[in-house]
Amino acid sequence: GCPARVLPVLRQRRRVVDQSGLGARGRRANLAGALEVAGGGERLLAHGRVVLVDDLLTTGATLAEAARAVAEALGSPRGASGRAVGFSGGAVYSAAVVSASPSAFEINRN
Repeated sequence: GCPARVLPVLRQRRRVVDQSGLGARGRRANLAGALEVAGGGERLLAHGRVVLVDDLLTTGATLAEAARAVAEALGSPRGASGRAVGFSGGAVYSAAVVSASPSAFEINRN
């Protein structure tokens, strides 16, 4: 195994609406800019591997927003698409999902 610590460093910066009736685009728009790294969290994230954990994968919008917030906090370089390249200051981003809805595996949903 690999030693790991749980660091609850993400928090909501603004309210979002209930996502249950939203499709993939609506979920992305609903969550855009909604998360941020709590004060002091950058220091905790900067020197190791970051694994983002989501309890349920539906469209991937929550994980995408979490990755964006972490990348923003760490000043990650951005590719041509404007998305974070995936690492900064030694941090490597990965994701783990506890459960996934059957629709999460439909073509073009994620």
